[in-house]
Order: sequence, then C-alpha cells, then structure tokens
Amino acid sequence: MARTAGFDRRAVVRAAMDVFWSVGYEGAAISDLEQATGLRRSSIYNSFGSKRGLFDAAVEQYLDTVIRPRVRPLHDDDVAPDAVVVYLEGLRAALADPASHSARSGCLLINTAGSPIGHDAAVAATVAAYRSELRAALGRGVAARLPHLDQRDADRLADACTGQVIAALALARIDGASAVAAIDTALALIRAA
Repeated sequence: MARTAGFDRRAVVRAAMDVFWSVGYEGAAISDLEQATGLRRSSIYNSFGSKRGLFDAAVEQYLDTVIRPRVRPLHDDDVAPDAVVVYLEGLRAALADPASHSARSGCLLINTAGSPIGHDAAVAATVAAYRSELRAALGRGVAARLPHLDQRDADRLADACTGQVIAALALARIDGASAVAAIDTALALIRAA
C-alpha cells in the first residue's frame, strides 16, 4: 500500500514555484528544488512524477494564486468602470517595488515562453491561454470604462493594453523602469480614449 504524503502539498508547490519563477525551469536544479521544498528527490518524483510534474503544478498554483486574483475584478458579472485602471495601477505598483517578486522576477509564464521549455506544446498552450485570459479581462475592463467606444476601437485598445502588460512583464527582471513605463503607456492610452 502506498504511503500518503507527509507534507503540505500547497506549501511545497509554492516553494517550487518561487524557484521556477526566479531561475526558470531549465535553471532549477533538482538540488535547488530539494532545498526549497524540504523534500528529497525521491519524494519529489513519487509525489509529482518528475521535475516537469512539479513545474506543471507550480504553473497552476501561479495562475490560481498570483494571476487570477489580480484579474478577478475584470471578470466579475458587473465590471466596475475603474477596474481596468485599478488593475493596471496595482500591477504598476508591484513592478515599481524592488522588493516584490514581480519586480525581481517578472512573470513566470512570460519568462517560460522565452525559454526552451516554451516550445513544449502543453506549455505553449498554457502560455497562450494565459494571454487570452488576460486579453479577455482587459477587454471587459475597457468596455466597462469606455462604453461609448465602438467595438473595433475597444478591441484595439484592449489589444494595445495587453501588449503593454506583456512587455512590462517581460522587461521587469532586466529593466524595471521600462516595465513601469509600459504600464504607464497602457494607462495613458485608456485615459486618452
């Protein structure tokens, strides 16, 4: 009979997520994951199947605990008119704070897209779904903020804001000022519309 895991799975996945977020999938050695999670290699493999299984669990937890809570107000049934601005200002604050994980490490998914594992079909699909989810959220926020815009202009504005957010998240770990400037551009576009 198999033993039940004697650890807090969420805490282990969170610790692994922090490693993957900081150094990427390829940069995360099993020894780094052992040290961060407190698990031995055998426990990682028994519980998650592989380093990749632990990474997949970390990505899911990242989406559920970092990404989706931030965009949730943009998915509400009745999106507040200021929700898109609140989202962008919150992201800007996180990217401007050198102590925040977002400022130090950018976005786990955007970082992954530019790494070798980003070529994996399942990983690429997860990144594409994240981008679509972000675009849909920003589209709803733009529509709530600027209901007078025709659909084509609203779509263009949401596309532009999505591009600025993705650029900011890609730049965060190497050029924090440019990451913040990208969010400022998105805010300026919304305020000018």
